[in-house]
Amino acid sequence: MKRAWAFSCILALSAILGACGKEGSQNATPEAGASAGEAPAQSGQAASATPSASGAQATITKAQLPGEAAETLRLIKAGGPYPFGEDGVLFRNSAALLPQHERGYYHTYTVRTPGSTDRGQRRIVCGGPRKQTGDCYYTDDYYVSFKRIAG
Repeated sequence: MKRAWAFSCILALSAILGACGKEGSQNATPEAGASAGEAPAQSGQAASATPSASGAQATITKAQLPGEAAETLRLIKAGGPYPFGEDGVLFRNSAALLPQHERGYYHTYTVRTPGSTDRGQRRIVCGGPRKQTGDCYYTDDYYVSFKRIAG
């Protein structure tokens, strides 16, 4: 009798922990095929937060960007050196939140966050040749939404 009860408890605990693991992994693990710098789209949130690549894109002027983003743009134009080894890596645009281009068009760069002990959530993604900042986008929510950097 005790063995059956213990076995039932173990099965119930396994089911609970298994369900918790699945829920957590949906939020913590990038989608298959995403580059290291991309986050998965969150159901319903990403699609409504930012217009599709074919629609109008929100914009932000360089003057409206945080000072750290202006510094990141300066580093991009200079070709570095960048503060993080992950800066300049390929951004695959898997969620298609930015206009579609051939693979290798977009690259992502960290925008420092004051007080953060890691890279934080702010990034600039630029398209086209390296050191060019004419087609760049700012995100402060780790790729969930973007604003095109104007002028």
